[in-house]
Amino acid sequence: MRETPRPQGTAGEAGPGLPQLRSGRAFAHTTGASGSGTPHRSDGRSPHTPRGARQPDPTGHPGTIPPVPRWPVLLVSAAAVSAVLFALITWQVLTGGPLLGPDERLGLDLAGRGPARLADLFADLGNPQVAGSVLACAALVAWFRRARRAALFAVLAMAAVPALVVPLKMWTDRQGPLTEATGYYPSGHTTTAAVAYGAAALLLAPYVRRSWMTLVAAVLLTAATSVGLVLRGYHWPLDVVAGWCLSAVLLLTLRALTRSGQPPK
Repeated sequence: MRETPRPQGTAGEAGPGLPQLRSGRAFAHTTGASGSGTPHRSDGRSPHTPRGARQPDPTGHPGTIPPVPRWPVLLVSAAAVSAVLFALITWQVLTGGPLLGPDERLGLDLAGRGPARLADLFADLGNPQVAGSVLACAALVAWFRRARRAALFAVLAMAAVPALVVPLKMWTDRQGPLTEATGYYPSGHTTTAAVAYGAAALLLAPYVRRSWMTLVAAVLLTAATSVGLVLRGYHWPLDVVAGWCLSAVLLLTLRALTRSGQPPK
């Protein structure tokens, strides 16, 4: 005799039978509506943002907007602070403010100290022939490495130094430490050294294994120039500080312009 096959149990009956799909439950890898058998999202919609481009939120879930880079805000803020400091020092020089007394006492106390030949060597680092040659070599390297935008802006920053310093010297008409001649504010040698060596560091940094070394070299060369100028009595300390502030504005502007031309990472 043939056995009569047992009927399949319904969802309400107990006993063995094929598993039934329950309504209201989503499966991540169920067959699509077209029957192609390819996995898809439970809601049937494709993701709008690639999974690799989404940033996890504090709870670890993807889907948040990537963080906005903060370097433009930092550069603008630093340039603004430098400009304000330069304006305050210039105001003190023009009005004979209270900062000039301590500045002149410190300058006269430091003038003539230290080895004269070494101080002269340091001061000469701010000569346009020396600092400008370093920047020219760095600009050529960047130019032939196809960083022509950065090289052009670096040359323009250097050209802006005399365009700004010369009128300021004529306007302030400050007397030098050991001479009756005037036109010593701000320090042109300090500004030239800071802009030339700083711009050269920015141009060469992408091609140096330890890029921070270019920045350290620029800071040391500028500091040596500043020390030599004060020790030889060529400038008051505030003349040098004003040169730092002015060059910081130019270098930060240069950095912002060169970074704006780089593709986002």
